[in-house]
Amino acid sequence: MNYISAGRQDIERCLNSIPPNQYGLATRHASYRAIKVFYRWLGAEYGLPNPVEGIQAPILGKPILPSLTRDQVILLIEQAETVRDKAIIAFFTESGLRLSELVSIKLENIDWELRTVKILGKGRKEAYAPFGELTDKYLKVWLKRHHTNGNLWGLNQWGVTSMLRRLEAATRLPCNPHTFRRTFACLLRKAGVDTMTIRDLGRWESLEMVQRYTRSVTFHDSLKFYKAPLA
Repeated sequence: MNYISAGRQDIERCLNSIPPNQYGLATRHASYRAIKVFYRWLGAEYGLPNPVEGIQAPILGKPILPSLTRDQVILLIEQAETVRDKAIIAFFTESGLRLSELVSIKLENIDWELRTVKILGKGRKEAYAPFGELTDKYLKVWLKRHHTNGNLWGLNQWGVTSMLRRLEAATRLPCNPHTFRRTFACLLRKAGVDTMTIRDLGRWESLEMVQRYTRSVTFHDSLKFYKAPLA
């Protein structure tokens, strides 16, 4: 079987043809990684030369990532179709939960007095997440109407994602689990909570990610003290 292998210029031309998305060069970078893995496999399997060797990975930018204001979150809750959906949005925002963490919540792991929930976090690590009064309110109403049999919401990850997509289409507000996770960090930062505490509450492994999420908050807080040098 004959193979026609692309050259280095072909790979670079392909990567440069991919437009950066709204989060910088993430799509181009992901394509680079996929192509690199593919050619490593070709080399190992068929002994073909690897044209990706020597090509530097696209440099990822550091855009300000979107988050929601408190008023926007309240609007989403008001527009949500069911009390279950309202509880999910409140839970996302007040706890910073990831999607996989939220759908795997078990009723017996909720501490109503402390308003915390024990979860299986990233890397299958057990951890705790906080939640607030609004989550407490909607969740208790939901549980009075719905008898859980292990699945707190009666939804899997796809079901939650579909609900959020419908809400996003109705409100034209960014409405996905990662946006709520960033919103969790930003609202705490606006309330004066330091980034190290936010990292611990949100179970981030690095302080850098929290700082990236809250860049816009830091700027706008500093802007309050700004005085134009030429005024």
